[in-house]
Amino acid sequence: MIEPPRGRYPGRLDDKGRLKIPTVFQEYFASLPDKRLFVTSLDRRVAQIYPIELWKANEKIFDAYVDDLEALRNISFNALDLGSVTEMDSQGRITFNPDLRRKLGLEDQELHLWGRGKGRVEIITEALYQEQLRLVEMQKTAADLNKLRQAGLQ
Repeated sequence: MIEPPRGRYPGRLDDKGRLKIPTVFQEYFASLPDKRLFVTSLDRRVAQIYPIELWKANEKIFDAYVDDLEALRNISFNALDLGSVTEMDSQGRITFNPDLRRKLGLEDQELHLWGRGKGRVEIITEALYQEQLRLVEMQKTAADLNKLRQAGLQ
């Protein structure tokens, strides 16, 4: 199996709601024993693509979680309400269900795909990307980097 991609990559949904994913993600998903993917959103802002085995691990957490039943209900509702199981097609596209596309405003714009390690991919709109970029730029990034370097960041 290939190691999951990391970093940010561009993307866009086609007119049928399919995301053509970059080659590094295609190679990773093709290397998995189970080709099924769960496409959803946990917060109704950011879409996620999970290899089905990783999503099954999340379901076990949902089944065992008792610390905050309201949080569990909210997050699991979002995931199931907007989620669907799919597979990457032979041209490296993944179909997003219409509700997910509509609720997150994913259509007709550039998208940003984030390889988060462990196989999960996050997808955000250009507007959300710009919002997060502004937040980072307003923060004290140099001081934060210094703190993390003192903690051993290379």
